[in-house]
Amino acid sequence: MIISEKKPLEEVLEYIKGAQKVIVTGCSLCATTCKVGGEEEIEEMKNILQENGKEVLGVKLLDPSCNVLKVKKDLKSLKEELKEADAIISLACGDGTQTVAKNVKIPVYPGNNTMFIGEIERVGQFSESCKACGECELGWTGGICPVTMCAKGLLNGACGGAKDGKCEVNPENDCAWIKIYERLKELDQLDNLTNIRPAKDYKKCANPRHINLKKKEELAKA
Repeated sequence: MIISEKKPLEEVLEYIKGAQKVIVTGCSLCATTCKVGGEEEIEEMKNILQENGKEVLGVKLLDPSCNVLKVKKDLKSLKEELKEADAIISLACGDGTQTVAKNVKIPVYPGNNTMFIGEIERVGQFSESCKACGECELGWTGGICPVTMCAKGLLNGACGGAKDGKCEVNPENDCAWIKIYERLKELDQLDNLTNIRPAKDYKKCANPRHINLKKKEELAKA
């Protein structure tokens, strides 16, 4: 899941200081779960904008905000409002905000800060778990990501700086490599640690990246 947080209200208002008529959009998936872009948050933003003298022409919970064709279809319900609007506030992740921007001809401003790809521990609690590095290492580390969980991103850990099982970079975090060792021991896979791993090939996560499944299928059949 893409984890987002609300931007400071002052920053959002600064974005639209020159706009009078505004539309607010959200996202039915990640942003809703993070409580930063669901129906409740959209209504809250609408009220705040109105209290600050803005005219909210319409609101829309996009389902989801990151699907280009779906967003294009969903925004048709705001066709007339979009003709008058000066700006859109997007209560989605950065991806969802860019998707909205691709489908309109007016400024689209983010209402959220995109933080990380993570997991839901419980309602309102999220932890980073993946950096989308393009070359997953979980197969030999017992399902614990060294790229994300180790502050140094080491593939041949540990660094030796841990104290009482905690990371020397951030003592609030457990040492990823101690956790990996303990997990591999439980799985009887400690031999995985005897192989020296080559430096990570970050060309595989050079931005921006694209995946075309149809093209891959055609090449496979050729």
